[in-house]
Amino acid sequence: MSLARRQALGLLASTSFFAAAPAVAARKSGPLYKDATAPIDLRVRDLLGRMTLEEKVGQIIALWATKADIMDDLTFSPAKASQAYPASFGQITRPSDRRGAPDGSQQAGGVGARWRTPADTVAFITAVQTWATQETRLGIPVLFHEESLHGYMATDATMFPMAIGLAGSFDRDLMRDVQSVIAREVRARGVHLALSPVVDIARDPRWGRIEETFGEDPYLCGEMGVAAVLGLQGESKQIGPDKVMATLKHMTGHGQPQSGENIAPAPISERELRENFFPPFRQVVKRTGIAAVMPSYNEIDGVPSHQNKWLLGDILRGEWHFDGAVVSDYGAVHELDTIHHVQPDPEASARAALRAGVDCELPDGMTYRTLVEQVRAGKVPLEAVDIACTRMLTLKFRAGLFENPWPRKDYDALTGNAEARALALKAAHKSIALLRNDGTLPLAAGAHRRVAVIGPNAAIARLGGYSSIPRQDVSLLEGVKAKLKGKAEVVHAQGVFITQSEDRSVDEVYLADPAKNRQLIAEAVEVAKGADIILLAIGDTEQTSREGFAKNHLGDRTSLDLLGEQNALFSAIKATGKPVIVCAINGRPPSYPDIVESANALLECWYPGQEGGAAMADILFGDVNPGAKLPVTVARDAGQIPIFYNRKPSARRGYVFEDISPLFPFGYGLSYTQFTFGKPRLSAQRIGVGGTVTVEVDVRNMGDRAGDEVVQLYVHDQTASVTRPIKELKGFERITLAPGETRTVRLSLGPDAFALWNLEMEEVVEPGLVDIMVGPDSQNLQTVTLEII
Repeated sequence: MSLARRQALGLLASTSFFAAAPAVAARKSGPLYKDATAPIDLRVRDLLGRMTLEEKVGQIIALWATKADIMDDLTFSPAKASQAYPASFGQITRPSDRRGAPDGSQQAGGVGARWRTPADTVAFITAVQTWATQETRLGIPVLFHEESLHGYMATDATMFPMAIGLAGSFDRDLMRDVQSVIAREVRARGVHLALSPVVDIARDPRWGRIEETFGEDPYLCGEMGVAAVLGLQGESKQIGPDKVMATLKHMTGHGQPQSGENIAPAPISERELRENFFPPFRQVVKRTGIAAVMPSYNEIDGVPSHQNKWLLGDILRGEWHFDGAVVSDYGAVHELDTIHHVQPDPEASARAALRAGVDCELPDGMTYRTLVEQVRAGKVPLEAVDIACTRMLTLKFRAGLFENPWPRKDYDALTGNAEARALALKAAHKSIALLRNDGTLPLAAGAHRRVAVIGPNAAIARLGGYSSIPRQDVSLLEGVKAKLKGKAEVVHAQGVFITQSEDRSVDEVYLADPAKNRQLIAEAVEVAKGADIILLAIGDTEQTSREGFAKNHLGDRTSLDLLGEQNALFSAIKATGKPVIVCAINGRPPSYPDIVESANALLECWYPGQEGGAAMADILFGDVNPGAKLPVTVARDAGQIPIFYNRKPSARRGYVFEDISPLFPFGYGLSYTQFTFGKPRLSAQRIGVGGTVTVEVDVRNMGDRAGDEVVQLYVHDQTASVTRPIKELKGFERITLAPGETRTVRLSLGPDAFALWNLEMEEVVEPGLVDIMVGPDSQNLQTVTLEII
């Protein structure tokens, strides 16, 4: 392999140097790799030069179901570990769950996972690290990883609003603060790698995983992704004592799958990839020290991502200079054989993934376990294993595992504490969007004698996917009762059930009995008749929109409408003549035009986290003024999909008999106050192709209460060598204004904001006229024109 090729792949050393490394270490009192003052690359070279083939392959596999190999029931067994893995192993998947134990769940997640207690988790991690560092030949610590999409997926950890809700905050600082707390809670229990964040742009709300994303816009996803990684990892590639390494997911095209089905092909051209799907990943790699990248399950142009050398080599490592590790999605390497049928067997799948640059196979390393024999048989070059092992060892040194692999003794005090709960409440406040209001909101506590809280999502705190069981959670009913204690009577009715169970980990999902729901609707109407105002909590459950990770565990839908007779419930409650305020609690943007038209007010709450009920009550009763915006376009009908704001000029000509407009546009959200925008001003009327312009706009709060507004800046090339979107978000800032206050917001646009991929697929800034548009959402904009010369 040439030196240039070696550098492009991010190698830290040549194979010949590995053999020489022990001689370097011999000049020191101990092995160089144990010298915390030595440069990481030298420590890796020294360690790799000492390792056997079995030890190298051990570092690029993980244990999940195979935790059974190293446990007596739930307790780690050093004797079993030494017998099953004499060359040790590199990583353990989700130490907080019971998978591998005799009574452990075989589900991939959810309440069926039956987590360990925090104390059991810490004891297990401590025992494993004691064995790995003291009883294995080289003393290499084990890397543990966990899920942390919107909170550490383990018992007692803080559950924040779902990712799509956090994106709707349009608040980078909030995102960073939230992820910092998540990092602290994960790290306190001895875990150093988090499988988060997700920066797939999401253009199909039928896809059950849309809740995991930061929405549809490349710029917003990139900004939220950068903030999330900085919160998790900090500013450096070497993480601090309260940080974890982040994993960027899922590269790429995952968010616009064929037919909206998880892992389906992404029939996306290179231009579309470069203009929309690559940018969030590229921004994170460019602006942070991101530790790991996870390829997507899907295929692009006939090539599954886990064997796509162009995607993982030429783009990720070559063009973007990524030098971290590529870790597989769960089971995705084996799926090269079982689902994609581009490889004939597990051994070939392992070869293809390793050749493409996948450094570690999660969750169990089932195909990579064949690599020892494949290297000995001459089917896999030793150098390929060395490359992958080098990258995984580098992660361990960057994480400081060789110096301190242990959980914190005060892990309990650092998890789910008052500070974290307060931040979860603040995050929920900032994530809830007001989409409709005829003046009914905000309510005054005590102004209504009897308040009815009705609906399938009223008395349950819905947390969404990739959640565990926090120390506390607050439903809407509980939040309203607390708010109105001593001021009004709060009554409740179920209204309908959506599904027959609430366990999101079950495979088969069954809708509730319609006949039973009709009876419940009648009961709810009687409750509503005796109330002065109705708060109706509807939407989805963690079963009706989720990750469809197998044919027997589906989560995608064809319809975006409400399920389980919820429309009938709304109609019946509305017919009472009482004011109805809808709280939509969900992970996907639903299509419910009749409800939008008829409700007196509508809050999009997403899955608002463990403090969501308190946050919703604060907003309903005016203690908090909502200011979130929609990070997605809300379709009026599923037939409009894919629908997104940054369309090309030739799109959306119209439909026979149907309204072409979205139900709500991207970036939309109301407030209890009113804001006005002045005309945007440019620091220069023309700039060069490498120049920067500052855009100023005056924003005034015209109302009588303080509120938040999100200033949004979009650009559009009037003429270009290739077709361009009608508008593209290129800047935003969330501001808080007092009543009557005016503030001048300044946003800068540089070459990145104007760059495009020309006919030769070169990234350039082309001379010409560019519309600069500023406003509160993607539709209500004022425009000035900039000339690029």
